[in-house]
Amino acid sequence: MSRKPKKGYFVRGHFVAEGSELDLELKRELKGGDAPSKTELKAQSAELQALGEALLELRRDLFEPLDLPAKLIDALSELKRITNFEGRRRQAQLVGKLMRQLEDEQIDAVRAALEVQRKGSAADTLRLHAAENWRDRLIAEDAAVNAWVTQYPETDVQQLRALVRQARKDAPAPTDARVAEATGQAPRQGRAYRELFQLVRDALTRAEASTPQVQAIDAEDAGYTDDSRAG
Repeated sequence: MSRKPKKGYFVRGHFVAEGSELDLELKRELKGGDAPSKTELKAQSAELQALGEALLELRRDLFEPLDLPAKLIDALSELKRITNFEGRRRQAQLVGKLMRQLEDEQIDAVRAALEVQRKGSAADTLRLHAAENWRDRLIAEDAAVNAWVTQYPETDVQQLRALVRQARKDAPAPTDARVAEATGQAPRQGRAYRELFQLVRDALTRAEASTPQVQAIDAEDAGYTDDSRAG
């Protein structure tokens, strides 16, 4: 049975097998420095594949300016469509292979776009929590309405007070709240409760957009008092 010939090349009449110590040494000399090891190359390949898969979740307004190759876009579309585990694994490997063919500038642009989306998602989450805290505070505390109007004077005060009054009226009875908690369900809330949240969230969004040079949502925006921070 014949042996499969090793891959390699000849240097000064000597055969050099690919992947051998001599092969790596010659490649380091050719590049004028240390060539990446197999482990490093494998890690880089896995990182680029993961980066490619992350593109599936990238918003369209961030994805389109990247101007990625058509083959990569088609491969991503196919990956999104496939549900079979083994099929997805093979398709993800193809995406990784195509990602490795990108120029460094394109890869940097992909990373930058994903980072923009990540920061945006974090800001959205913070704004959501701030709106929830303000809504609960407005319903629970009479003084919170004046505090809100002082901080956000453009608010329709009449609408705000009407929503707060109605949300308080629609609040579930303590017994109903305990039953819902015991069964693992959220208490049913009225329309005013939801509309109050929307009003607060819209106001926080406008405030953040109008003051981009500062962080618009701080501890006070989130509904925390000095006493709560101290505790």
